[in-house]
Amino acid sequence: MIPFSPSYNVVQLNPNFPQGVRYSASAPHRPTREKLVARLSPILLPRKQVAKPWGRSQLPAPFGTSSSERVGEIWFDGEGLGLDLLVKYLFTSEKLSIQVHPSDELARKFGLPSGKEECWIVLDAEPGATLGIGMRAPLSPEQLRAAALDGSIERLMEWRPVARGDVFYIPAGTVHAIGAGVSIIEVQQRADVTYRIYDYGRPRELHLDEASLAAGPEPYDDSLQTRTDLVSEGKIISSPKFDVWIASGWPAEILSGEPVQIVPLSGEACIEGVTASSGDCLVCDPGVDLTASPDFMAVIAQAKVEA
Repeated sequence: MIPFSPSYNVVQLNPNFPQGVRYSASAPHRPTREKLVARLSPILLPRKQVAKPWGRSQLPAPFGTSSSERVGEIWFDGEGLGLDLLVKYLFTSEKLSIQVHPSDELARKFGLPSGKEECWIVLDAEPGATLGIGMRAPLSPEQLRAAALDGSIERLMEWRPVARGDVFYIPAGTVHAIGAGVSIIEVQQRADVTYRIYDYGRPRELHLDEASLAAGPEPYDDSLQTRTDLVSEGKIISSPKFDVWIASGWPAEILSGEPVQIVPLSGEACIEGVTASSGDCLVCDPGVDLTASPDFMAVIAQAKVEA
């Protein structure tokens, strides 16, 4: 077991942290407790490239492929495994839409299993790159709609300069937008739903009615941001929905029995004959025998599931 020596602040969230009202149109089936008791054999999750108008035609290493279309996301598809988390890479050449995701509470009012909270780990950022997170001042639902319609919402958002190693927890209900020129690992609840508020004139549907219900258009809580050098081991996110570590092996603290997703940043690791290296995502039970190269370092994510 690798000793766990945090060298930077942890984003520690109270489970009762106030959240905005949010709505989800679709989300995959959540696993039952019975499903999670069964042993999960280690497996490399299939990659799924997702074309986006704000994506890139040339992806960085280890993906490093040219494409006739812009690839904005690479998902690690755990369909059928009953996972609560989705891990993906995002690559941007333009700003993403200004958007919001739903809460569990409102999603369930519409008969859906979950909302969506997420975190961003910045792997690379071009000079001048920014992330839009929260508003410069609180807005009412009516003010949010008006700002979306006249375009002023872009200047009303808080655009934060970012660099490699920045980490942000994005509670559901947070109005946000990822800017151009960044590469990010995103860990999120496994719910594929986005409500676009503003899209810079791109010909895509907006969801202002849903966003007005979903959004908590207010300033971002700076305590939800931290930094990592991506080589020092430690927990970087502790939230009501999931935990995230930077680690070269299993954290010394006790993990729950929920499956873990391991995303190598460097080197490689092998579990029961299944080897993962940079660009992969390996899902397995926590605490099983893990053999790693000396330069191995990874993002490790684990969901928190209600009993």
